[in-house]
Amino acid sequence: MPWIGKFQVDDVQRTVTIRYAPGECVETMAIHEQLEKARESDSFEILRSWRDELYLILGVDREVRMARGGSALFGIHTIGVHMMAFCRNHLDGIKLWIPRRAATKQTYPGMLDNTVGGGIVAGEDPFDCLLREAREEASFPEHCIRNHAKAVGTISYFHVRDARAGGEVGLLQPATQYLYDMELPGDMVPKPSDAEVQEFLLWSLAETMAALREGQFKPNSAVALIDFFIRHGYITARNEPEYRDLVSRIHRRLHY
Repeated sequence: MPWIGKFQVDDVQRTVTIRYAPGECVETMAIHEQLEKARESDSFEILRSWRDELYLILGVDREVRMARGGSALFGIHTIGVHMMAFCRNHLDGIKLWIPRRAATKQTYPGMLDNTVGGGIVAGEDPFDCLLREAREEASFPEHCIRNHAKAVGTISYFHVRDARAGGEVGLLQPATQYLYDMELPGDMVPKPSDAEVQEFLLWSLAETMAALREGQFKPNSAVALIDFFIRHGYITARNEPEYRDLVSRIHRRLHY
């Protein structure tokens, strides 16, 4: 990292701190300038695809924001939403709407995903994020989400980024996702609304589970999907020998 003068690096203690003057609240600006310097020098591949979205940094006593692209570099705890949309009937039972990510996406191209998902930006609450992402990714109208989406809890996990994520590998990223389920009425079908989704697939639970076991899902979407299977009784202590570990590891206590 090409550090700017607003940061103090201690190689012995292995710490990075922001230089303060009395009464200053300079964190957001210092972080912004630091990331801009890194982008200008092309220091990190992960910063080449930039989004003008800001995340809140959790665990501090005042509001500090960081550009989304820098969150993995600094290892901050990110927050997002994931929703699984499904339909059911007396013949087939539950079928899930599974999107395939576009092959042109920087992160996890061509992999399977949850029906809707995305990061919560600063100043946005989880449900507002869901409304935005549902419109952008699946063409769901707002009234459909308000009438049918149900909040079902959260998952928390610690992710180590690999080559599929795009950019540098081995970056550590803790995350929490707010989860929603939405049982769709018979005439409601998700449709790609932007270039991020290649197609939507309507899959049985068996088809989805097979793809999950084969590693076809984006990692954090796989975690949300496992939670869906647990909540709906398809993964249980009777059919999964690692059930207790599985449940605890998708609900980690993150300390920052």
